[in-house]
Amino acid sequence: MANHKSAIKKNLRDEKKRMINRMNRSKMRNRIKSLNKAVSAGNLEEAKNLFPGVMSIIDRTVIKGTIHKKTGSRYKSRLSLLMNRSSAAV
Repeated sequence: MANHKSAIKKNLRDEKKRMINRMNRSKMRNRIKSLNKAVSAGNLEEAKNLFPGVMSIIDRTVIKGTIHKKTGSRYKSRLSLLMNRSSAAV
């Protein structure tokens, strides 16, 4: 546990930032899961509607610094590939 006043304040800031990062990451992951469920269930129309929103939230999560830029690119690439394969299969 921190003893100095500045260290105590830093711990409070870090905890707030951790909670914000968790919230942002959680939102992103939930959107990705909903897209994956739609694709696996065969709801291509729903998946096509969800896709731009998922890309947008991944970008916002990267901009906020919650995830690394290349991690965001990897998520987007894999989801794009999933959408292309599912639409080509139909």
